[in-house]
Amino acid sequence: MTPSRNQSALVLFSGGQDSSVCLAWALARYDRVETVGFDYGQRHAVEMEARQHVRQAILSAFPDWAGRLGPDHLIDLTGFGAIAETAMTSERSFEITEKGLPSTFVPGRNLVFLTYGAALADRRGLRDLVGGMCETDFSGYPDCRRDTIEALERALNLGMAQDFRIQTPLMALTKAETWALAQDLGGAPLVDLICEESHTCYRGDRDRRHDWGYGCGACPACELRANGWTSWVAAGRPGLAP
Repeated sequence: MTPSRNQSALVLFSGGQDSSVCLAWALARYDRVETVGFDYGQRHAVEMEARQHVRQAILSAFPDWAGRLGPDHLIDLTGFGAIAETAMTSERSFEITEKGLPSTFVPGRNLVFLTYGAALADRRGLRDLVGGMCETDFSGYPDCRRDTIEALERALNLGMAQDFRIQTPLMALTKAETWALAQDLGGAPLVDLICEESHTCYRGDRDRRHDWGYGCGACPACELRANGWTSWVAAGRPGLAP
């Protein structure tokens, strides 16, 4: 569904590739866009730093969007992160657990993020929640599936007597198509901005710069990002739109 003008959105914004593309997607569609991040005890502070770097870079590179970008909010969820105890919040190896899920899976993370986001949106008068969940290139996370998001949207609207819409523009896209969407939204300047300023690496590596951005190059997040970049470049760096 394409939002009409004169609407507002809250973007769940981690500072990674996917949420950065989602922020650009929202700025191209809504008159008022705010962002929210969550400190759930991530192992690396670089993720929190990348959020502000991406926001500032967008303000500088895209003046037409600057007037639409409103405040950023940061919610403390360190208590939740302590309960999760995964490779995202503690020193654990990246592996498949006995449940068949990646050790980076934080149980219920997207459910918690969207619930807190909806409460904030309610108070801020924002209608749509925008998230980078994707079931095409997802890393085995059950809370990234379309069915999960649709069920939660219904629960939030019932529980808050609201009419929220959870927008997931990347849901059916591969990582290569996510790069193509960035190309459509902001051309080479946006692609370059995402490569330089966003952060997706699970190990928090900002020392190694690859064509697709910074990262260790070996963790699951880097592999997805690198493979998507390689496929997109091999196809001639096309846009997503025909």
